[in-house]
Amino acid sequence: MSRVMIAFALGIVGLILFGQGAYIHAKALVAQALLERAFTETLARGQDVKPWSWADTWPVARIDVKRLRASAIVLAGSSGQALAFGPGHVENTPNAGESGVAVYAAHRDTHFRFLGDLIVGDDIDVTRRDGRTFRYRVTGTSVVPFDGSGIDAQADGYHLALSTCWPLDAITPGPLRYVVHAVLQVTQQSAVRP
Repeated sequence: MSRVMIAFALGIVGLILFGQGAYIHAKALVAQALLERAFTETLARGQDVKPWSWADTWPVARIDVKRLRASAIVLAGSSGQALAFGPGHVENTPNAGESGVAVYAAHRDTHFRFLGDLIVGDDIDVTRRDGRTFRYRVTGTSVVPFDGSGIDAQADGYHLALSTCWPLDAITPGPLRYVVHAVLQVTQQSAVRP
């Protein structure tokens, strides 16, 4: 009798954990659809559009990695609330295409799941809310402490850093971050103005 009860209890716990995991992924997918719509409206109107009426953030960019067929809408800010719905543009870092290091952060198991598949030489396109697209090329990766990334947002040049938790396959939070580093490729589309 007690074995049956233990098996039943373990089954219930398993279902609850599965449900929580499925909810997180479902929320991420639905949010990206709403964010995509809001970003399209932002581009068309030339002003910020919230993805839903009670949102405390709005889309500011789209990240695309064509080789991986990966795309994500980036939100203003990197609070826990913003990161629950998509990547966030880290406060006090430049926008893509501006001098310094534009930093975007997201969860490793949803929106930045593709970071582990990026390789040196991959192109990352970032379209800002003003419609300008900037192409960055991956130059390397690093694993750093969450409170000591070494990223200088005001560094010389035009750089991009995409950050997520490390290790990429862990199921619990940890103190390390995985960072993909990239440098702007100057093209007609993304010509940098001095």
